[in-house]
Amino acid sequence: MINMNDILETLNMIENENLDIRTITMGISLVDCADGDIDRACEKIYKKITCCAKDLVATGEHIERKYGIPIVNKRISVTPISQLVAASGGDPIKYAITLDKAAKDVGVNFIGGYSALVHKGMSAGDLALIESIPEALAQTDHVCSSVNIGSTRAGINMDAVRLMGNVIRECAVLTQDNMCVGATKLVVFCNAVEDNPFMAGAFHGVGEPDVVINVGVSGPGVVRAALAKLPKNAPLEVVAEEIKRTAFKITRMGQLVGTETAETLSVPFGIVDISLAPTPAVGDSVAHILEEIGLDQVGAYGTIATLAMLNDAVKKGGVMASSSVGGLSGAFIPVSEDAGMIAAVEQGNLNIEMLTAMTAVCSVGLDMIVVPGDTTAEVISAIIADEAAIGMINSKTTAVRLIPAIGVSDEGELDWGGLFGKAKVMPLNMTKPDVFVHRGGRIPAPIQSLKN
Repeated sequence: MINMNDILETLNMIENENLDIRTITMGISLVDCADGDIDRACEKIYKKITCCAKDLVATGEHIERKYGIPIVNKRISVTPISQLVAASGGDPIKYAITLDKAAKDVGVNFIGGYSALVHKGMSAGDLALIESIPEALAQTDHVCSSVNIGSTRAGINMDAVRLMGNVIRECAVLTQDNMCVGATKLVVFCNAVEDNPFMAGAFHGVGEPDVVINVGVSGPGVVRAALAKLPKNAPLEVVAEEIKRTAFKITRMGQLVGTETAETLSVPFGIVDISLAPTPAVGDSVAHILEEIGLDQVGAYGTIATLAMLNDAVKKGGVMASSSVGGLSGAFIPVSEDAGMIAAVEQGNLNIEMLTAMTAVCSVGLDMIVVPGDTTAEVISAIIADEAAIGMINSKTTAVRLIPAIGVSDEGELDWGGLFGKAKVMPLNMTKPDVFVHRGGRIPAPIQSLKN
């Protein structure tokens, strides 16, 4: 039976607490588009994407109007393009341009999957795609890229790690005149998942259906508002229980939107990603949740403990609300996209060392962090290796999205507006890791990978 109080509560969450569906993402397999001729492959790709996704945006807008639930982004993820490059050869940038045109023509915000999975080694197609990433992201508006360089089962491919340090720098250099935006559309993963609906890291995994709908929900503001109603002396188990109850409500909304979208488009429904995805909007911050739990500001001692509790409670509440929870589910900490994180960095209370420690207990990793423009490729690669090691050892997904601020002073900032927000340049320890990075080879998989 419909409960009027539940309806009014949900409306209040939407109107006053920034509750929204962050994205509906259509995953599309391009395996059947592979061709020995790259131009024919591009024609097949364009035709399949525009056919499968022609009604995606309209369907999202219809559901927004029907339920009054904002759906911020409509997106597409595709098969890692390196697999098609392996079949066709040729210039991979042709694929990027094709993806960009298809995304524009169907009206989505982003298209992800200009990707390669190289956690144990690189084929010729993988290498060609990786080397093309800076130019591809500079020439396109909607294309996002990701590279998986490690896993718990395989270890860490340090040859790929070394290469990605150069690629990230070059992405920033080629888009220097546009706030180094190319680097914001590239993520380096360890233990990448196949059903992630969030950009820039989304791609359509080989184990997925031909076409599928995945949903990413949001709601840090809702969780913070719920906690603000508790007494300040409420025990932490009470705080955790309130987070679980709130995550349940948020996830039920995501389940509703995902199921209806899939039914309308006559494709399977995949998963709800229950990550708390923040925005720069006031009141929509994961950092502010941690402060509501009891920190003066995120970055203080106690940050890791409060974040661990938040991440666990969100997953527990979300799992009970949907039979199809997946993706990266938990709490995101993208620095430039979170108003509380931005403030903590500006006031000197949050640094990259604390952020690295935080990634051991939350979703994803070092996300949307602006680093000095003179940061060397080797330092970037070493940061990637550190973050990948956390993911490999802990059997979790970790990622790095760094933006070298080329041409910006160490006291400056990059400001993209919108969901990407803004971020001050964050100081780094520039002690050289060059010998380690240039050794190459592979860091072997940890002993816990032998689970059979």
